[in-house]
Amino acid sequence: LEMLRALAQHARVLVRPRALHSLVMGPAVTTRPQQPGATTLYPWRALSTRATRPSTRAKGPWGRAPILDKAALMAIAEKATTQLDMIVPAIASTGGVGIVRKRGYDGLKRWNPTSPGQRHRITIDKSHLWKGDSLKTLTVGICKSGGRNNQGVVTTWWRGGGNKRKYRLIDFKRNTRLDEPAVVERLEYDPNRSAHIALIRYKSDNAPAYILAPQGLYPGATVISASVDNAETFDIAPGNCLTMSKLPTGVLIHNLEIRPGSGGQLCRSAGNGASLLAHMDDGYCLVRLPSGETRKLLAKCRATIGEVSNAPWKNRVLGKAGASRWVGKRPHVRGVAMNPVDHPHGGGNGKTAGGRPSVTPWGWPTKGGYKTRTSKKYSQRLIEREGPRAYVCAAANSDFDPVAIDLVVFFSRLPCLCEGTVLVAVADAWPMRFRPSPRAFEAR
Repeated sequence: LEMLRALAQHARVLVRPRALHSLVMGPAVTTRPQQPGATTLYPWRALSTRATRPSTRAKGPWGRAPILDKAALMAIAEKATTQLDMIVPAIASTGGVGIVRKRGYDGLKRWNPTSPGQRHRITIDKSHLWKGDSLKTLTVGICKSGGRNNQGVVTTWWRGGGNKRKYRLIDFKRNTRLDEPAVVERLEYDPNRSAHIALIRYKSDNAPAYILAPQGLYPGATVISASVDNAETFDIAPGNCLTMSKLPTGVLIHNLEIRPGSGGQLCRSAGNGASLLAHMDDGYCLVRLPSGETRKLLAKCRATIGEVSNAPWKNRVLGKAGASRWVGKRPHVRGVAMNPVDHPHGGGNGKTAGGRPSVTPWGWPTKGGYKTRTSKKYSQRLIEREGPRAYVCAAANSDFDPVAIDLVVFFSRLPCLCEGTVLVAVADAWPMRFRPSPRAFEAR
């Protein structure tokens, strides 16, 4: 409540009482004695100037939430002002958008059914993003390929058209200006990717750069790309970039490098994030990717802390066929509707079933999980395919004590608890509390 009072005072945001229900937790601040036996009211009732009335939604023995008068509210806001001098100007620059949301807000925008195409249309809410154009010095033109290669031959079907785009130059490497803090100026929409991007400016010379915006990053925040020697002096905060050898286990990361200095190539789409499972003794780190694959990466590779922003991207609904054409997707033609010269399923009189098991236009099987990956690929030795065994090896090669290793072995027997972050976090914190044997824990 104190934080929100100060936000409302400094950012001059109209804080509606019902909008705070999902943000305020715990009992309201009291200035009057509670009335025993009355029904419990939500904490947002403390913002109201009307008389309290019973709530039919929540009942309990805690009593009725009292009303705060204007003098009490101003006193709380003045007390919290000293704690928010750093973050309030940043929030005020955005107009308060994205700070106070109504109940049930999920980051999506639902359209009124003024036409059949809009009836089921669901898009991403972009009200908190920058409304103007992108920075001209970091924007270049881009030409569409239409699915053709350099010889004009169609190599990817069902592509073409779509709205024109401008490409934003994103700094995926984050290794050119180490140990230099930068301030986030604004969050922007990028038509070339599902995630949002952030425009940052370095404090030393005000040089601009675009980076992927992680979840929780706001205008006015400070991000930094730390070197190996000074990594311990910086916080583990969203947007900071460090080498994976300096990151704690269990942290969520994105924009991972496969080779040191090559730039981030993994976990760059909206809502994605990898889990750092353990630090190995052979110079590698064990990482669990969003696909469920457990992979070893060099500890010298860099990664950015946090999950990628715009997680509601997967819940959008286009609503009509024209929305697919806007993004450059053409209609997908089935193989059985083609001629024999175009597809193995083509030809025949009338409707046919293809006459053979489903294959690609080049004859490769498409059903049953047909494996096409070669066993001699250079990265084959870096992939741990079996999850539980990978976790046990990670614990055995790290600084965990034997009790934690036994606990990881126990958790690996449960398929529902084989999430890497949970295992490492529990195994790391377990010896500090009490140490029952895995057999006793299993009996419990």
